Amino acid sequence: MKTDKYDVIIIGGSYSGLAAAMTLGRAIRKTLVIDSGKPCNKQTPYAHNFITQDGVAPHKIAQEAKKQVLAYPTVSFIEDMATDVTGTDGDFTVTTQANQRYEAKKIIFATGVRDIMPEIPGFAESWGITAIHCPYCHGYEERSKNTGILVNDESALDFAKLILNWTDKLTIYTNGAAQFNVAPVNKVGVEVIEKEIQMIANEKGKITHLQFKDNSVAELEALYHRAKYEQHCKIPEKIGCQLTESGYIEVNDFQQTNVMGVYAIGDATTAFRAVSVASASGTKAAAILNHELIAASWTE
Repeated sequence: MKTDKYDVIIIGGSYSGLAAAMTLGRAIRKTLVIDSGKPCNKQTPYAHNFITQDGVAPHKIAQEAKKQVLAYPTVSFIEDMATDVTGTDGDFTVTTQANQRYEAKKIIFATGVRDIMPEIPGFAESWGITAIHCPYCHGYEERSKNTGILVNDESALDFAKLILNWTDKLTIYTNGAAQFNVAPVNKVGVEVIEKEIQMIANEKGKITHLQFKDNSVAELEALYHRAKYEQHCKIPEKIGCQLTESGYIEVNDFQQTNVMGVYAIGDATTAFRAVSVASASGTKAAAILNHELIAASWTE
């Protein structure tokens, strides 16, 4: 088992992790990115609402970003999975699935979240394609289409008002008896269907209709849903990083966690899941972290 030493180890090499790596590379910091290659948007065909990259496939953005980041000689990238982090600020050790050990002064978690799919056949295959979570990422492409919202809680009314900005062909599907007051939703012109869903028919992720358990059918082209989620990586919580009530890693305005020397960025820290937001958080964290390293070097 070998041990290599770095200024910073970034666990997670998608948009936020790569943005942090670029900033650190430009600060001439010896940086290691450890990535397992499991981005949450792997099925999404196009990224949107990201200036200069609107309509580009997410994996192409990541590929180009990785190429640009690795042009900085102090940055390294390995495909592996971190399994443990030990130590304290200035002296961390990361152990990986490949039984390797790497040491670093600082740690950045860019590990994202894992979406938990509803147990409806066809949903997972459509997720990120026409089963979507964010109108700012996907709404323009689905505007004016026959659209549904899969929701069954008190957020239904606000969700409906939001999506009505993009289409008036809107129906809420509760997949069972409604657990909220239907009347206010009906009042804004949105029907609520309380039938249980048998399956979501789709062609390579493009939804064609819903099949209900009573054998009836609803034609559909897009379906919004706010999926439940969990932290993709359990290490931050294991080493003492606090989580918010919503289950995100708690950070301050500089992306610092409550554990000294440990930062968290990207989707693991916020409900605002967008490539642009993730990238910005990585840039910010890396700049602040570099200032920490500079300050420490003048007090040693």
